[in-house]
Amino acid sequence: MRLAVRPLRRYSVRVITSDQCRAARALLRMTQATLAERAGVGILVVKRFERGSDPRASTVNAIERALVEAGVTLIDDGSVSPSGGAGVRLTARAEEP
Repeated sequence: MRLAVRPLRRYSVRVITSDQCRAARALLRMTQATLAERAGVGILVVKRFERGSDPRASTVNAIERALVEAGVTLIDDGSVSPSGGAGVRLTARAEEP
């Protein structure tokens, strides 16, 4: 029996920043409490993260996922954007029938 060896895939890792989190919430007009509920984390976790604390990766991923699902596009530092910095873009939504 011969085993096939697959090359390891490299995935890009994007991590939302506290500034992006605050900006995304502002665009969505979302409170910290609503974000905490949608992300499945405590409100104090969201407050601390937005002040610059460094929570677990799973927490940051949950916050990021909740914001993206609510309709924002996160722009990585160095990605194509007018100023070249990290940012947030509100995603256009199709009109509901």
